[in-house]
Amino acid sequence: MSAAQQQALKTIVGLVAMFVGVYLTWTNLEGGLPNVGRQLLIAVLALTLGRLTGRLLRIQKGLNRIGQYAKQKLSTATARQSHDFNDAFLTCTVLFCFAPLAVIGPILDGISAKWEPLGVKAVMDALGAMSFAAMLGRGVLLSALPVLAWQGTIALGARALMPFLHDHNLISSVNVIGGLLVFCVALIILELKRIELGDYLPSILFAPLLSYFWKG
Repeated sequence: MSAAQQQALKTIVGLVAMFVGVYLTWTNLEGGLPNVGRQLLIAVLALTLGRLTGRLLRIQKGLNRIGQYAKQKLSTATARQSHDFNDAFLTCTVLFCFAPLAVIGPILDGISAKWEPLGVKAVMDALGAMSFAAMLGRGVLLSALPVLAWQGTIALGARALMPFLHDHNLISSVNVIGGLLVFCVALIILELKRIELGDYLPSILFAPLLSYFWKG
């Protein structure tokens, strides 16, 4: 694909991600106006607590270091014009496994079979793989295996929690915050807003906790 075609597809993916995020959030706001207001307040509190926790854990800084590592590997590969299988495999594995959607997507898929965020990530990974394969070689393709194992493990862990979340009516709170995070991913893809999304990832844990202790 040409650079123009890749940019056009990237824009489409961003718009689809925006729709998915809004859809997930909107369809999981349940009940009358007071209950919707409570859910939105819980979402705001979850995002606030999640960001504070993420900053304390330095999640985004860790993701930035991973990005710098990948950038150095790409620069080295381009400069020496050689394809090192191990470098290609390791670089893409790290990049694809530690993207925010690699956590958000499997959780939503595991607890409520919402596969759409994972679909968005799959297209993004495919676009990245096409670019990386030209620079790093065939090792890029093999990185799909650890990515599948990583996301599958998270999805299975989330599915194990589904009965508890369902019994206490907490699934919607996870979907609401997940939808907001997917919407933030769309803003990043479309380059509309620079968001330190990694620091907000703990929000997806705080949302059901706050909902559990603050029953409507």
